[in-house]
Amino acid sequence: MPKIDNIEETPNPNAVKFVLKEPVSNGAARSFRDEVEAQTDPLARTLFDAGGVVSVFYMGNMITVEKSGDEDWDDLLPRLAVPIRAAAAATNGAPAAAAATAAAGALGGALGAVLSDDPRLVRINEILDERIRPYLAADGGWLEILSMNGNTLTIRYQGACGSCPSSITGTLMAIEGMLKQEIDPEIEVVTV
Repeated sequence: MPKIDNIEETPNPNAVKFVLKEPVSNGAARSFRDEVEAQTDPLARTLFDAGGVVSVFYMGNMITVEKSGDEDWDDLLPRLAVPIRAAAAATNGAPAAAAATAAAGALGGALGAVLSDDPRLVRINEILDERIRPYLAADGGWLEILSMNGNTLTIRYQGACGSCPSSITGTLMAIEGMLKQEIDPEIEVVTV
């Protein structure tokens, strides 16, 4: 049972990040954009069942929950704390391995993009890992690569970044500028 260490606001006013004392995944990012996607994941399902939740993202020792615009945090936070405290902590055993395998399967196109033979993707992932993803994670979010078709890199923001206006504008432009300068001046970055 993970204990909640802290609850942090994010740049997205409709999302908060729960920082836990124990991990709920062994580094695998899990993202659920609605109740239907969450049905196979016990933690995400119980968070959606609390009501007023529009997305759930978790990785390592953080859980980011995005609420609907009309929901009040003062009412929702206590309802979310119960399933978070009841969640099973990740271990080095079989359940964690199964969760990681499921997460990899859920990535679909992202896994294909990472395994692509396009040599630019290795460097793009290095840049994202070094300069972008740590900052997104600090704000309760993440970024996955979905595909690289020609010079078009398709990404998806997750967690608090998924619907945050600064991710969709400023961060996206910064990523594209960085990749144009360091990888290929013809790269275009789009988000879905």
